Amino acid sequence: MALRWKQGSLTRALALVVVLVGGLSSAGTALAETDFDPATHPEVRAMLDTLSAQGLSSQQLDDAMRAASYRPQVLEAMNHAAERRLRWDQYRDIFIQPDRVAQGVAFLQQHREALDRAQREYGVPPEVIVAILGVETRYGAHKGSHRVLDSLSTLAFHHPTRGDFFRRELMAFLTITLGQGVDPASRYGSYAGAMGYPQFIPTSYQAYAVDFDGDGLRDLWNDPTDAIGSIGNYFSEHGWRRGQAVLVEASGPATPPAQFAFNQTEPPSTRVSELAAAGIRPTAGSLAPGDKVMPLALDYADGHVRYVLGLDNFYVITRYNHSHLYAMAVATLAQRIQLALEATET
Repeated sequence: MALRWKQGSLTRALALVVVLVGGLSSAGTALAETDFDPATHPEVRAMLDTLSAQGLSSQQLDDAMRAASYRPQVLEAMNHAAERRLRWDQYRDIFIQPDRVAQGVAFLQQHREALDRAQREYGVPPEVIVAILGVETRYGAHKGSHRVLDSLSTLAFHHPTRGDFFRRELMAFLTITLGQGVDPASRYGSYAGAMGYPQFIPTSYQAYAVDFDGDGLRDLWNDPTDAIGSIGNYFSEHGWRRGQAVLVEASGPATPPAQFAFNQTEPPSTRVSELAAAGIRPTAGSLAPGDKVMPLALDYADGHVRYVLGLDNFYVITRYNHSHLYAMAVATLAQRIQLALEATET
């Protein structure tokens, strides 16, 4: 496995090599260009043996892993995700701009037939599917600059806590690419291994991607129609409720009441009546006192708080990315796209 130590301090490189091969004979070994053959690494070898037993070519698997490179910047990026460090207004401004809304309207108009069919089959409105694509890849324009093979190999064998998870993703990636006759080293995506128009991780690609245009191939890298159907299928499989709203705006006190767990991406469990007793009340919609919601308290630079009540479909969006900020960005972009589309049609 050609994992090349090209960045970082000697101390960090030594620590990671110890993890990888179980020890070093000399702490002073030059490590900058040390390569590791998968045949000599038991964890890689075991993974490739499993995939080979499932019918993949041993030679192609060996060739793929010899092409993989260690990328320390991937590990750094995992520790600095925007969802972990930004206020809502900061996160919002990354994704909600006039040009992204305008591009979303254009994409929706261009792919109206596929989007309408996805709504009929899966119940997901066109603007929501388009907003996912807008947030993830700016409608396919930016699908990622990291080689997926490198990202997943680095995370699979070097992530301190999630190695097993990323090893499964690496196995799924190799299965997808080699199964489609694609060179694994030729595919690019996010630092976490997400791929294509909708940025599916490989196991999601396997589980939820659909051949929506009927050409015999589930192609999320190059085919926007397959991406549209696959997002619809993903949401449907995760419990999207046809015809239900995503969220309801609310009013409330200047300081969020301490008895509620705000901004948690768990299924709606807080009753509207409980929130109302603490001064948080919906300002729109037709929620009943017994309805359950996800209470959100969104912070702004000036210190004020915006209250939002997430519904079941809001929770479904968080299955795509487990962040309330992400779901709010998707919901907001979807609303802006729909309003802009209506303005062009009047």
